[in-house]
Amino acid sequence: MDQGDYLALDATAMAASVRDGAVTASELLEAAIVRADTVDPQIHAITRRLDDDVRDRAMCALDGPLAGVPFLLKDLFQSQAGVVETGGSRALADAVAPETDTVVARWLNAGAVVFGRTNVPEFGIKGTTNPALFGPTHNPWDLTRSPGGSSGGSAAAVAAGIVPVAGANDGGGSIRIPAACCGVFGLKPGRGVVPTGPGQGEFFYGGAVTGVVSRTVRDSALFLDVVRGTDPVAPPYTFASPARSYVAATQQDPPRLRIGVQLESSLADGPDPEVVAAVRATADQLTELGHTVVEARPAIDEQQLAEDFLVPWFAHVAATVDELRERGARDDDFELDTRVLAALGRATGAVDHERALLRWHTHVRALSEFHRDHDLLLTPTTATTAPPLGAYATSGLERAGAGIALRARLGRLIASTGAAQAGVLRNLRWVPFTQLANITGRPAVSVPLHESSAGLPIGVQFVAPPGGEGLLFSLSARLEEALPWAVRRPPIR
Repeated sequence: MDQGDYLALDATAMAASVRDGAVTASELLEAAIVRADTVDPQIHAITRRLDDDVRDRAMCALDGPLAGVPFLLKDLFQSQAGVVETGGSRALADAVAPETDTVVARWLNAGAVVFGRTNVPEFGIKGTTNPALFGPTHNPWDLTRSPGGSSGGSAAAVAAGIVPVAGANDGGGSIRIPAACCGVFGLKPGRGVVPTGPGQGEFFYGGAVTGVVSRTVRDSALFLDVVRGTDPVAPPYTFASPARSYVAATQQDPPRLRIGVQLESSLADGPDPEVVAAVRATADQLTELGHTVVEARPAIDEQQLAEDFLVPWFAHVAATVDELRERGARDDDFELDTRVLAALGRATGAVDHERALLRWHTHVRALSEFHRDHDLLLTPTTATTAPPLGAYATSGLERAGAGIALRARLGRLIASTGAAQAGVLRNLRWVPFTQLANITGRPAVSVPLHESSAGLPIGVQFVAPPGGEGLLFSLSARLEEALPWAVRRPPIR
C-alpha cells in the first residue's frame, strides 16, 4: 500500500475499506510498519514492536467496527496477556501481563490489530514523556520539544502518521496534554463510562480513565463506542448507555450552547499570549456557529484543588512503589523523582489524605453550579505550547539534595521543607487547566484548532457535565468542519 494512501485514511475509513474488500488488514499493517520504521527512530514513540506476532492476525478474516485498523497500546493500564507492560519503569521491565484488560479485549474483539506499545513516563506520573527506561519521546512538530505526557508516545505516534488512533489514559490531563502538544484530538471520558477491569475496579479513586488520541473526531467516537459500558467484574460504577452512539453524535449539530470561557489560572504566571489568542479565536468561531460565549469560570479555589489532587497522587505513587518493593524491586529500579513523590506520599497522614478526597466533592459541587448556567467550560488545554525537552526536569542541585535525603531515609524531612511540593506545583504551571475534570469525573476534550507563530499546535479544552461525551463529540465535529486540522501535518518525514 502506498504511504500517501495510508496517511490519507483515518481509522473509520480503514475499517470500511477492509470490510468492502478495497484493502486488506495485512496491507494496512505493512504500511503502518513501514511508517514506523521511517519515523519512529526520530521520535521514539514506540517502546515494543509486535510486528511478527500480529502478522498472522492481520491475515485472518477480521470483522467488527475496527476491522484491520493498525493500533498501538499505551504501555500503562492497557495490558495484553503474554506481552510485557512496563509502565515506563525499570521495576517492570520484564513484567509479562497475565491477562488482557477489558478495554483492550473490546478493541481486539472489534478487529483492531495491535502491533506495539507506546512510551510513557514512569507510572504516568509526569506531564512529559522521558522515562529513564526508554529515554524521551520527541514531538513530531519539533524534535527538540516534548510531546507532553503521560500519553506522549501515543500522541506522537498519531501525529507522525504511524497509526490513526492510539491508546491513552488520563489521570490528570494525560490524554489532553499530549493531544494539545502534538496537534491531535483527545477526549477524556467521564467517570464510569469506560470499564477498568478485570484487575482493578477503578484507577486513582475514579480520577483516571481510559481513552484514545486520534486525528479525527469520528475515530475517537468510534473507539469509545467500542469500549463504553459496564463490566460486571470492574465495580463500583454502572454506565447508563446514551440513546445514540457517539459516532451518531458526531453527525448531528449540537443545540445552541451557552459556553463560559476561562482564560487564566491562579496556578500559572499567565498563559502564553498565543494560547490566549487561540482561545479567543475559538470563542469567535463558536459565536459564528450560533453559540453564546461569555467570560465565566467555576467558583473553585485552584490552589486548593491542586493540593487536593496532589495529596492522593503522592499516596498513589507511594502505594505503587511499595507494592513493587514487596515483589522484589530495589530502590534503584525507580527514578529519583518517583522515589521523592513516594516519600511525600508516605509522609502524608491518613487524615490529610481523607480530607483531600472529601474536598473533591466540594469541587464537584462548584463545577455543577457552573454547569447550571453554562453548558460547557472553555479553557486553554495547556498554558504554553509544547515545552522544550527537559524543561521541567529536576535540577542537579534538587536531585543531589533529594538523593542524600532519601539515602538517609529522611522522607519526612523532604515533606516538611515543602521544597519538593513546590517543585511539583511549579511543574503544574504549564498544565493548570486539566486536573479539574479528573477530580470531578467530568468528560473533557482537547481540540487542536490552532497553531503558534512557530508552527506548534495549540489545543483548547472543553469540559462538559456528566454524560456530556456526545455533546463534546458533536461540537468538536462542527469545529473540525469549520477549522480542519487533520490536513496539517508535522514536518517529520
